[in-house]
Amino acid sequence: MIDQEIVAQKRAAQLAKRHRAESRFKWFGRLSIGFGLLCVLFLFTDIISKGIGAFTQTYINIEIPFDEEKLGLTPQSTEAEIKAASFGSFFKKTLREQNPEVTGRKDKRSLYALFTSDAPLILRDMVLADPSIIGTTQTVSMIADDDFDTYYKHSYGRDLPEDKVIGRINDFQVSMLNKFVDAGVVEKRFNTIFFSNADSREPELAGIKGAIMGSILTLFVTLILSFPIAVATAIYLEEFAPKNKFTDFIEVNINNLAAVPSVIFGLLGLAVFINFFGMPRSVPLVGGFVLTLMTLPTIIISSRAAIKAVPPSIRDAALGMGASKVQTVLHHVLPLAMPGMLTGTIIGMAQALGETAPLLMIGMVAFIVDTPASITDSATVLPVQIFLWSDSPERAFVEKTSAAIMVLLGFLIFMNSMAVWLRKRLERRW
Repeated sequence: MIDQEIVAQKRAAQLAKRHRAESRFKWFGRLSIGFGLLCVLFLFTDIISKGIGAFTQTYINIEIPFDEEKLGLTPQSTEAEIKAASFGSFFKKTLREQNPEVTGRKDKRSLYALFTSDAPLILRDMVLADPSIIGTTQTVSMIADDDFDTYYKHSYGRDLPEDKVIGRINDFQVSMLNKFVDAGVVEKRFNTIFFSNADSREPELAGIKGAIMGSILTLFVTLILSFPIAVATAIYLEEFAPKNKFTDFIEVNINNLAAVPSVIFGLLGLAVFINFFGMPRSVPLVGGFVLTLMTLPTIIISSRAAIKAVPPSIRDAALGMGASKVQTVLHHVLPLAMPGMLTGTIIGMAQALGETAPLLMIGMVAFIVDTPASITDSATVLPVQIFLWSDSPERAFVEKTSAAIMVLLGFLIFMNSMAVWLRKRLERRW
């Protein structure tokens, strides 16, 4: 009787020990999830806090008298005459006349530096678009220089220590800013330039339109190549290929390719497409070829898994009704496996969208100021644009970098959410 009590106590102690171990394991899991979420929250907070300012832009409203004598133009002037006019000296002279208290050469340069260096081009484009404004006075919302913009958004009106002031403007420029603010001519607006311009050396004029178009064109090439090739490969390996050493070799290498670092595919693209075939650098066509090689293993593996998930009874029923093997696959197996294939394809495209290393190897790191219109135009992509801006010393490019990361993360979250939605919406449970 005593022995039974001892055994029961030991069993109870062992059971309590197992329960404590399970409880500890659950808490380790909860703490791990909490730590991961905390890290993600910290990352997103840091990115958003640094990049949110890039979505606004500072403008200075100034009165510009488009005087015929100063410009040497008339409303009847030709396009060539307007392009030959000196809008740079005209703009500087207008600023000096409106601010007569600025007399020193250094102060004049500081005054000009408050506005974007493309201010004369903006005025020229206004005249080119509507020559009838010559001889009239127009209120022009001029883009502020990046240093002025950064200081106004982050430091102006705040009692900050000198080492905490963001923006490189001198005391004279601060006094001019006070004058402009008191006159009510300084305002912040939503930064449409960030989405409508391509890259630029001037931070206040730099945008992501060119990079987004480059990413879209590159992903388009990737999609039209990788999806049909991957689906055809998956169908052949699952439905038609004989099970022998050769097909086993192919399957092993497909699985191995899925784990190869992406920079290797960039080196392969550099060696084959550029050096051997002589294709141009920095074009979406070559970028699409490289990303196709990288995404094929992912899409093939997911497509094979989707085909395997189709019950054998579907095949047997189709064959029993007299359908051929090809008809069974195309009319019955493929439609049922398509949701899983689409999910894998979207995940592969999201992976390709975020890749930088393979595209750097084929020259898509070039400085591109024009928006590409076709797959053979020189282009860059959004991750590479982020890489280029992160290496720029200007404080405004720090904001641009974080803002571009936010846009890229938005695209990635959208694409992955679409994959989850498609899987939930279209999947069939057997």
